[in-house]
Amino acid sequence: VGIYSGKVRALFDDQGVPVSEAGPSTPVEILGISGVPSAGDPFEVVESEKYSKQISQKRHDLQRIEAAKKVRKVTLEDLNEMIREGEVQELCVIIKADVDGSVQALKEALEKLGTGEIRVKVIHDGTGGINESDVMLASASNAIIIGYHVRPSARVVDLAEREKVSIKFYNIIFEVTNDVKAAMEGMLSPEIREEVIGSGEVRQTFKISKVGTVAGSIMLSGRIERKSRVRLVREGIVVFDGELKSLKRFKDDASEVEAGQECGIMLQGFNDIKDGDTFEAYRILEIAKKLD
Repeated sequence: VGIYSGKVRALFDDQGVPVSEAGPSTPVEILGISGVPSAGDPFEVVESEKYSKQISQKRHDLQRIEAAKKVRKVTLEDLNEMIREGEVQELCVIIKADVDGSVQALKEALEKLGTGEIRVKVIHDGTGGINESDVMLASASNAIIIGYHVRPSARVVDLAEREKVSIKFYNIIFEVTNDVKAAMEGMLSPEIREEVIGSGEVRQTFKISKVGTVAGSIMLSGRIERKSRVRLVREGIVVFDGELKSLKRFKDDASEVEAGQECGIMLQGFNDIKDGDTFEAYRILEIAKKLD
């Protein structure tokens, strides 16, 4: 019956008299159902109690999925509107950073931003890259994730998109506090969004005197352009974020290298590249906020 199941323990007609069975158009009261269904819920009679429980479990699962779709996840962009509508009284935050000192500084700075309408609560913090556990905790707690000099893997990004979890990345602490404070006050500037256009892996490095370190690499997905910004990641930690110094295909300069192709890259002002490092090529988009 609806999302509940059970074995019939007793039947009573509309006069309260026990009956052994009920046919079409016969009103009865049933004892033995595991919960109280809603008026209008359909019901089926099956031979096996085990089968009825399977149907019930399936309907429970579908109900949870539908309920999850209706949950409005918190984002900085929508925060002030949600505060005004009374949907948010507490902004839950997960902090992941490259070193413990940054974690503690961010935690203290954010928790001081509370107002009479909303307080900021850090429900989890830690060092290292953003992982699947962080995303699932954020989803269950309706929290946003703040990454400071760290990045998630592609699999974690996909999971965050499915769970509708907002992940924000920063390189400077005061930018974090400014964004959160501005969101709470409804004064966000145009949204600055990063678009990752490709990713690759460093296979072998070459140190050339008076030139620097050249990273022999392969593009794993998307593409990299000569004008791209590049983020170098080592064990989940961002060790460089900046511009390309050069991009080559074999010995020739290249304007673009696509997935599956090998290339040589040099980073502007950075030579500590190591075999096995991964990198992201990205560009920055400025998106103006629209008034409803």
